[in-house]
Amino acid sequence: MSDNSVDPSGNTEAFRAFTRTGPDSGPPSKLPFVIGGAVAAVVLIALVLWLAL
Repeated sequence: MSDNSVDPSGNTEAFRAFTRTGPDSGPPSKLPFVIGGAVAAVVLIALVLWLAL
């Protein structure tokens, strides 16, 4: 039983969709950490002022 079609398991082109990566994004943003730090600082200062009263 001869078949002239190419064996898909030997065809690397069929698997290119799985190896393609999108464009590299930049480093992750530090903005959430800055906002979280600012909120924590405000809460800490408010707590210290409240305890000082």
